[in-house]
Amino acid sequence: MTGRTLEELGLAEAPREHPLSYPGAWPADSGLLHGDRMLPLEQLVYEDRVPVLAVGSNACPGQLRHKMVGFGVTSPVPMVKATVTGVGVGVSAHVSRMGYVSASPFEAPYSVRELFLIWLDARQLTLVDASEGVPVPAGHYDRAWLPAPDVRIELADGTTLPGAYAYVNRHGILHDDTVTPREHPGERALLTQLLRESTRLRSLFGTTPEEFCARARADAELCERGTRLFAEQDWVTASGLERYVRDPRAGRPGMDA
Repeated sequence: MTGRTLEELGLAEAPREHPLSYPGAWPADSGLLHGDRMLPLEQLVYEDRVPVLAVGSNACPGQLRHKMVGFGVTSPVPMVKATVTGVGVGVSAHVSRMGYVSASPFEAPYSVRELFLIWLDARQLTLVDASEGVPVPAGHYDRAWLPAPDVRIELADGTTLPGAYAYVNRHGILHDDTVTPREHPGERALLTQLLRESTRLRSLFGTTPEEFCARARADAELCERGTRLFAEQDWVTASGLERYVRDPRAGRPGMDA
């Protein structure tokens, strides 16, 4: 098997095990995640798979491998770099049991950034859905189809996609003092900011990012209290993508799981 290992590429660490590394290391370019290796990619579009836009740790090969191995899934995952217009990377308005505050997309019509598409087969999609809490009524995310031209997704060869799925946080996203969606700066910087801005948050999770992660990972009820606190402090705003969750036409015909 050709390609390089995730260890050799510096992509092996999973934020689920090292929460302050969230969202984890992303590849420099498109590739095929196969076990513990990144292989060259032979194509950019997969008609028999579902495109999912990764705005957080789903673009980290170490995290994806961690999820797949946990469910005994060994099939490869194409990871395709794309230029995406219309989506910002915000901060989920909930505290994860993994010990971090994760990323979530929001509507940003003039934003242009490079993100990854992961092309998932049916079993992989079910697995990633479960990891995001999609099938569970009390989960934190909904999978929504973000259609063109509202969201433009352009691949390296100039191909534009008709849309892609993304995981939209049910709680909304965090905003800054101007009620503008807060961009996710990386976990350590984010937790430092949040703890500095809230005495109540410090009383629950401690004064350092390390304390925050350790306490969150140890106590599900504390995570729920932290999530409620975001709303109580009026830190939460809508992502603007909720309409794609509600829209009955949002699913990709013939591809929904």
